[in-house]
Amino acid sequence: MDRKNATFTMATNDPDNLDPPGTPQPGDLIEIFRPAYQHWALYLGDGYIINLTPVDESQAAAISSVKSVFSRKAVVRMQLLKEVVGDDLYQVNNKYDDHHTPLPVDDIIQRSQVLIGQEVSYDLLGSNCEHFVTLLRYGEGVSEQATRAIGAITLVTAAASAFSVLGLVNTRSRNRPF
Repeated sequence: MDRKNATFTMATNDPDNLDPPGTPQPGDLIEIFRPAYQHWALYLGDGYIINLTPVDESQAAAISSVKSVFSRKAVVRMQLLKEVVGDDLYQVNNKYDDHHTPLPVDDIIQRSQVLIGQEVSYDLLGSNCEHFVTLLRYGEGVSEQATRAIGAITLVTAAASAFSVLGLVNTRSRNRPF
């Protein structure tokens, strides 16, 4: 999705308004903009989402915790979108629909409901919150965020290796007597 043309929304704290702004539909992917990363959830309907939260935190503390990024396990929770979003911005972002066919909404919801309360493995690069919700929506886990992170790690590793080799070559040439 082109961020320049995206519509960002803040959740409302009105207890009578269960329908969040931005009109997500059941099965939609919700991208929540945290200060240091994006959190992903899947909209179930009636104001509720399903998402991954850290195992070792209370439900309230897990909502905005950066600790979730470094956890190895997560719990699948059904929560109100407005509570998970808090003061952050979010958008409906079904950005993979052009390359992946969404499953029927009833299948997405049924698959989601079976997982609520389950503890699952979590890995920032291979099995994160974006992988989780795209697996529910498309039957395949996809994470552009993880792909970018892997690319950055690869670039840093390659640069470090290059500097190491250059340093080694430079050191050898200075130590030669001729």
